[in-house]
Amino acid sequence: MELPAKFEDAQKRVKELSSAPGNDDLLELYAFYKQATAGDVSGSRPGMMDFKGRAKFDSWTKKKGTSKDAAMEGYVKLVDKLTG
Repeated sequence: MELPAKFEDAQKRVKELSSAPGNDDLLELYAFYKQATAGDVSGSRPGMMDFKGRAKFDSWTKKKGTSKDAAMEGYVKLVDKLTG
């Protein structure tokens, strides 16, 4: 299966998890997904009171410079770990 197809399949499988992943895994999934679909983070960091937005922004920022393919692979591997 080609990488884009694996990435799509992983997106479907993650929605079918029997229990929600922990916050760290959710942030990692978000960061890999955004890096794969939108590229490097842009815009400014959310304000102090937006804890969720800040955490997501910071997680995505850590993936800066990661290629689209590498981000897709990271996402697929993490979903495999969560579903396995």
